[in-house]
Amino acid sequence: MVDRWRRDPGIWRRGTVVSVSALLLALLMVLHRHIPNDIGNTGSLIETFLPWFGLFVPVLAGLALLRRSATALIAVLVPAIVWANLFGGLVTDKSGTGGDLTVVTHNVNADNPDPEGTARAVAGSGADVLALVELKPGMVPVYEAALADAYPHHSVRGTVGVWSRYPLGDSRPVDIRMGWTRAMRTTVAAPDGPVAVYVAHLPSVRVKLKAGFTANQRDRSADQLGQAIAQEPERRVILLGDLNGTMNDRSLNAVTSQLRSTQGAAGDGMGFSWPAAFPMARIDQILVRGVEPVASWSLPRTDSDHLPIAARVTF
Repeated sequence: MVDRWRRDPGIWRRGTVVSVSALLLALLMVLHRHIPNDIGNTGSLIETFLPWFGLFVPVLAGLALLRRSATALIAVLVPAIVWANLFGGLVTDKSGTGGDLTVVTHNVNADNPDPEGTARAVAGSGADVLALVELKPGMVPVYEAALADAYPHHSVRGTVGVWSRYPLGDSRPVDIRMGWTRAMRTTVAAPDGPVAVYVAHLPSVRVKLKAGFTANQRDRSADQLGQAIAQEPERRVILLGDLNGTMNDRSLNAVTSQLRSTQGAAGDGMGFSWPAAFPMARIDQILVRGVEPVASWSLPRTDSDHLPIAARVTF
């Protein structure tokens, strides 16, 4: 095959379409923050699933081989390098050992058919602090009973709650302009010092044919949550919950610009958490400030449509 390619005079002239497609793919990944959000929040939609654009690289490489085009093969290297630069570090396992505090967050799903089993599953993770969101008011007593032995301290505000092995103080709702409580903060009196723990469930987003990526309410709530965290007096801060957005989504900048992702810093793989049946995006987050991530990982599936996620941090 190599000899045939060497004698082929069109090896450098064929593959224009594949070459241009490869370069456009690279530009999209590099300049994703410049894609406007004015029409259907297109930029945020692309950023939510940005890691998956890497799947186009082997497709383009295969087309370049079919076309017997050296030019196209070289062009395909560009998006491959760009993807590796953006997401290559997430593929590897960066987790370490040790840690002063283990935290877990889980969107338990309001329509969970087995809340007691879900509670036992997440309690079995050995977390010191457990955050649950999308708590159905009528099911809160079920979670309280199932978690009482492992977590003597807990606080529930609206549809979010914190369960802890250590005492809690100054627990209060956080207004994210939704009309009902879907965010809270509390102070965990950990053995190595206090840490402010925020739990949030930002509004859901939808992808609609005529409206595009409908995320305006989510974006407004993210701005409010960001303001609350910016005013937090505690040096150590941990945010747990379902943000309905990824770290790449520019609309969450009010939050993500202040905090560090445990998955990005010390994660095992991509850490996708939704949908549980075939995870495609990490919209459940553990973000920190003033503590050092040691490890971050996804837990086994429960009866929710989200995977629970966990992290260990050191003070």
